[in-house]
Amino acid sequence: MAGLMGCSPSEEELVQEGILQMDAQNWQGAISLFDRALEINPENALALNAKGAALFQEEKFEEAIPVFTASIEADSASYKAWFNRGNANLKLENFKNAVSDYNMATLLDPTQTDIYYNRGLALLGLEEYEDALLDFDAALQVEPNQALVHFNRGKALLGNNDPGNAMKALTDAINLDGKNAAAYYLLGVTRMSALGESEKEEGCADLKMALQLGYTEAKTWIDDFCE
Repeated sequence: MAGLMGCSPSEEELVQEGILQMDAQNWQGAISLFDRALEINPENALALNAKGAALFQEEKFEEAIPVFTASIEADSASYKAWFNRGNANLKLENFKNAVSDYNMATLLDPTQTDIYYNRGLALLGLEEYEDALLDFDAALQVEPNQALVHFNRGKALLGNNDPGNAMKALTDAINLDGKNAAAYYLLGVTRMSALGESEKEEGCADLKMALQLGYTEAKTWIDDFCE
């Protein structure tokens, strides 16, 4: 393996080379290097977390979770493995476990603001809309121009029966990312459901834009209400 000196690279050299392979998106190569480091020291928290991250990149979320758990057991004071395990749980729609992991990550390092958005998504999955809104608002305080945060904030507001503010959030999402077909769809449906005839024309325009961008569910609404 290029970059490794001598016959028997040290645990640290194997981890560093693995991280270089991660940078090159060679996930399998990285995993084999981390495994070699873990043969030397099975409790290397950095190697375990990095191996979990490589499995995550390969979308092997179920395989990644026990690896992140082992990293947490080796070093429970680092927020990273908690955060990463939360992300794997989020992908698997284990929303309650994800929130629990994100809570611990935030406790260990409150400055890691990307935790807020991901925890908001997990709370949205649990239909805990008010708590989700708090996290989306916290994410937007750090960086206001995040189209996906505005979009999911709109979904949380709809869940919270606040169509007026939901439409504003969805409009903000579209202004930042004009290719978000789901945002056009939700905006069109909300306009027509909440405001009826007065917004029919604009609602139909949003739905047609959603369809044009490939959101096929919009077709039913267009056929029923816009033709």
